[in-house]
Amino acid sequence: MPSRTVDYLVRAVGALGVRHIFGVDGANIEDLYDAIFDTPQDITGVVAKHEFSAATMADGYARSSGRLGVVCATSGGGAMNLVAGLAESFASRVPVLALVGQPPTALAGRGAFQDTSGLAGTFDATRLFEQVAHYCARVDTVESLSGQLNRAITAARGGGPAVLLLPKDVQQADAGDLPPFRPPLPAHTRDEAGLIRVRAALESARATGKITIIAGDQVARSDARAQLRQLATVLDAAVGVAPDAKDVYDQSEPGFCGVSGSMGHPELVDAVRRSALCLLVGTRMPITARAGLEDALARTAVASVGAEPPYPDALHANATDLKAVLAELVDHPAGESPVARELLPVPDTDAAFSAPPPRLLTALEVPPATGPGLRYRDIVETLNAALEPGTDVFADAGNTGASVVHHLRLPRDGRFVVALGMGGMGYAFGAGIGSACARRRRPDGGVRRTVVVAGDGAFFMHGMEIHTAIEHELPVTFIVLNNNAHAMCVTREQLYYGDRYSFNRFHPARLGAGLAAMFPRLPSYSPADPGELTAVLAGCFETPGPSFVSIDCDPDEIPPFTPFLSTPRRNP
Repeated sequence: MPSRTVDYLVRAVGALGVRHIFGVDGANIEDLYDAIFDTPQDITGVVAKHEFSAATMADGYARSSGRLGVVCATSGGGAMNLVAGLAESFASRVPVLALVGQPPTALAGRGAFQDTSGLAGTFDATRLFEQVAHYCARVDTVESLSGQLNRAITAARGGGPAVLLLPKDVQQADAGDLPPFRPPLPAHTRDEAGLIRVRAALESARATGKITIIAGDQVARSDARAQLRQLATVLDAAVGVAPDAKDVYDQSEPGFCGVSGSMGHPELVDAVRRSALCLLVGTRMPITARAGLEDALARTAVASVGAEPPYPDALHANATDLKAVLAELVDHPAGESPVARELLPVPDTDAAFSAPPPRLLTALEVPPATGPGLRYRDIVETLNAALEPGTDVFADAGNTGASVVHHLRLPRDGRFVVALGMGGMGYAFGAGIGSACARRRRPDGGVRRTVVVAGDGAFFMHGMEIHTAIEHELPVTFIVLNNNAHAMCVTREQLYYGDRYSFNRFHPARLGAGLAAMFPRLPSYSPADPGELTAVLAGCFETPGPSFVSIDCDPDEIPPFTPFLSTPRRNP
């Protein structure tokens, strides 16, 4: 069989270690699925229910695996549906390659169905995707594919999406004359002069006081967790994490001070205030990560290493490979002056580790809730007790996400993701599925469980991706906190608009019963109290495939979210 352009593309992404391509099939991308079917490589084509979720599957796959995430879509509305998902990857610097079908080249600007060529008054997809991607190109000829693919992969590896627009005739064309695909070498940037200044700042701070580290999700993308732990031990530093980085530092470590920002813990604020230096590692500290810390950061010297400078004023050193840079800081935190390891031993991260009990952090005080259902903290604490080591957790937006970020104690070796780049509701359903595709098998051959925690508003947007988990028999437990509302918007109506009305309360829905009726093979539960929830979670985690839990909650309960807790209620 002749080799087509789509066959070349599938072989190329397979050579990068990609084992799943996510998307929604359609006329102008169907040849790619045909190539996936024919490939001798171990690559699975996953058909999502919506292109937004397909994009978040690729995003979750990339975050958990460290590999490139690949999403595909057909032209027209299918392509447009990718935008919100790619925008999340752009804001969070997640490497995703989008392969987007287009009408045949000869019909561009000549009335083709779903024409987005920008010709003859049509919409220009290239200009749109350029705003949410680091690279976007229309592949007009087979001969140009190899170079454009290499440029797209290099751009995505730099942190964010890349998009290739693929006319149908180009996809079907003979690619026999293309050179063999050779993956571009990863390219990293680093600011040597800035790193010298950061080392000097660390040495000066060590001589005068305490250092506090706040780590971000770039630590996870660089697979630099072990190096972060070593650096914290060498510096005898207190450590906090940004809300989207709960998995980068073990919470059982004695120096752990909790989460930063609007869903954070007072112990971290106190640690920064008492520090001679606050070192930001792989985080820009957006408002969700620095709310409540502004005064402490303004009164403390701040240094930073990471792919982008932080929003607060800081002595910053650009570094895209945190694994290498943190290892160097462990060896030489200040120029050529090595750390005295006999005084500050570096832990053996490969040795067996017996974790002490997690440090109990001070929870934010929330007003008592008197409405129906379970309380957020009780739900998350019950989940904490049920999670096994290595479990991955994906949290969605809103009151649910705030509660999980604040109260969750992630088990050792698990991954945690909350999408704060765009904060799009429903992200966690697709992202959890994509992650489960990458990580369902443990190194010992066992099954790794993924848990998605979302609200009913997010469920109504993109919860039908549960069907995708059922189709692929993925070990994902979906936990939906059902308060029959967009509850964070209800809280805003109460606090800022005098609770004079509500556009954000829904008629009651029995989600557990509904899912059980729709999918008879799906274990689906609606526990009414913490005891029932404990038993239900135990059963779900023993189920080899997906499972669903709906938990009724109070729409008027205020979550552990600092802006809400510090805002006086406006009178009607």
